[in-house]
Amino acid sequence: MSLPTTTSLLQETGARHEPPSPAREAPRWRTDRPAQLVLLLILATTLCRVAAGWLMGLGVDESYVVAAGRTLQWGYFDHPPAVWWLSWAAAHLAGTDAAAIVRLPFIALFALSTWLMFRLTGALYGARAGLWAAIGLNLAPVLGVTTGGWVLPDGPLDAALLGATLCLVRALGSERGALGWWLGAGFCAGLALLSKYSAVLSIIGAALFVLLSPPHRRWLARPGPWLAFLLALGLFAPVLVWNAEHGWASFAFQGARAEAARLNPLGPVVELAGQSLYLLPWIWLGLVLAAIQTLRAHTTDWPGRLLCCLAAPPILLFTLTALWARNPVLFHWAAPGYLMLFPLLGRWAATSLAAGARWPLRWALASALLVLGGIGFVATEVGFDWLPRHGLLPIPADASVEAVDWTSIRAPLARHGLPVAALNWRDTGKIAYALDGAAPVICLNPDQRQWGLDLMPDRFVGQEILIVARAHDARHLTGDLGGALEAIEPLPPVAILHAGLPALELSVFHARLRAWPPQTASSGAT
Repeated sequence: MSLPTTTSLLQETGARHEPPSPAREAPRWRTDRPAQLVLLLILATTLCRVAAGWLMGLGVDESYVVAAGRTLQWGYFDHPPAVWWLSWAAAHLAGTDAAAIVRLPFIALFALSTWLMFRLTGALYGARAGLWAAIGLNLAPVLGVTTGGWVLPDGPLDAALLGATLCLVRALGSERGALGWWLGAGFCAGLALLSKYSAVLSIIGAALFVLLSPPHRRWLARPGPWLAFLLALGLFAPVLVWNAEHGWASFAFQGARAEAARLNPLGPVVELAGQSLYLLPWIWLGLVLAAIQTLRAHTTDWPGRLLCCLAAPPILLFTLTALWARNPVLFHWAAPGYLMLFPLLGRWAATSLAAGARWPLRWALASALLVLGGIGFVATEVGFDWLPRHGLLPIPADASVEAVDWTSIRAPLARHGLPVAALNWRDTGKIAYALDGAAPVICLNPDQRQWGLDLMPDRFVGQEILIVARAHDARHLTGDLGGALEAIEPLPPVAILHAGLPALELSVFHARLRAWPPQTASSGAT
């Protein structure tokens, strides 16, 4: 597959979008009905996500969200409440919090995101560009796979950001009816803030565009933008109240992630490399080149510059934070920034096809085969455990245990009738989801996340408890946690089953919780 040169890409992305002449028209089935093709894309990808969601159990973060979200609140330790509310609503409407059920709202939201991407790009650069923007969105794994089908805050965040951007473009380009579009932008921005705190970066990008664009600065003297801001703030206000009542727990936790340690010159390089892998390197390259050319071109494409302003804060902040951050800067944090560049990528692909190029088709086909092959491989392995059974690969027994629901431990643990403790927040989520309320589950670790707000271990001081731990974590019972426990007695282990066969044994101990926090040094379990 031949790739276009950087120079040709810059020239193509800089070309002003015009309808192609009949002589250079792409095949009619690819261009004449883009809306129908987008609907077919949504249908096909939704079916794939539903199938994968049925085959795979909840991951670590998903189990944590679903289990800790069984109690409805205005706020939660890690993120604003949208992701928790959606999983809670799905479970209560269906009467079960099975993985395939709680993932449905997020699959539906990504279908909406695909349509909004098509509408946004189509409004700016034409329906053909909208089709290609929607295709690119679904082919980027960090968006089309994880955001599109997992119980994560990114699903509602991306849908809300796209809705806000579409309304903002309409508001900035309108005179009559602009107030309604401003209010729509404010409402969607409020929903984005209810999804993830990083939404504020996109709002900052929008404000910077209005401030720096002379033709649009006049809006600051009108009520529309200010009413939009107040509406977004009003929707977010309950989260602020919840944080104030809980010692600003969420803001302190998120702020600590950017805590400085030492200078790491290679940090931004590693961060950009990770971001490109999460998007697929050729999609990442196309997004970056399209953004560069949009900023360099002296055209009337103010929506393109708006999209770049929306994209810049998340990408730049999280990439630069890797220069000094003590904690890892996760590669997917910058994804909402790249989300805003897909309309530019869609314009570039549509323009290239109209000019007779065929590399967008080759890129799309290769990406689809790679992504679908990867999803099919992982989903079927998690669902059926076929590789070890047939001796195809020497995969460790617990390699996919994080994507398996630990429901097989429910009966042997529940029969003791005792509270259950885990040694880190990740296993606490997996165990609490598996027990489904059969016993209270606590986290014996200083880093407790939401568990520390809902069910503090000090409520069980003086009581007998069961401790469930992986073998490599069990040493903390007589080490760092020794000051908190007494009368520790090993019990028979419990097995996590994968496709009906034991995949991992968890150690089980009977003990009495003597004190919390421990009198000795804090636990090193993570």
